[in-house]
Amino acid sequence: MLAPAASAGQLDWRRIARETVGHLRAGHARHPGGPQMAPLVAELRSHSSEFEACRIDHTVLERSTGSKRVHHPEAGELRLHYDILFLGPRVAVFLDGCFWHGWPEHATRPRANAEWWRTKLDRNISRDRETTAHLTAEGWTVLGFWEHQPPRRWPTQSRT
Repeated sequence: MLAPAASAGQLDWRRIARETVGHLRAGHARHPGGPQMAPLVAELRSHSSEFEACRIDHTVLERSTGSKRVHHPEAGELRLHYDILFLGPRVAVFLDGCFWHGWPEHATRPRANAEWWRTKLDRNISRDRETTAHLTAEGWTVLGFWEHQPPRRWPTQSRT
């Protein structure tokens, strides 16, 4: 909110700003009295009327999943679906459901309305590949995990 470039490519900047402030509130609630929170909030309040407008609506958000619409100078408008984004280190984390994202060993396809489901699920897999390729090309580390995998395997897998 202090860097105009941060919002320049965000097509849903107002929503993103409100969610970001909501996440900040949630973090503050988990770690009240943290030594870095008061100076950060003071700086944002004094330099960003947008932050202040979001702050006074008292939104608190815990969720990390969502989608962002961004404008890329070469690729145009992109919609990125994510489970968790770490903007500073540029890490995107996806937790994929076996049915919705086509785990090859045990994902099933419904028999009723089979053509519609095939198209829908194939598009999910295609979108996963497109999103991963785009983020990787932009210098992001993309991590992907399957819902059935034990968490002890999660920290070392990249999404392919």
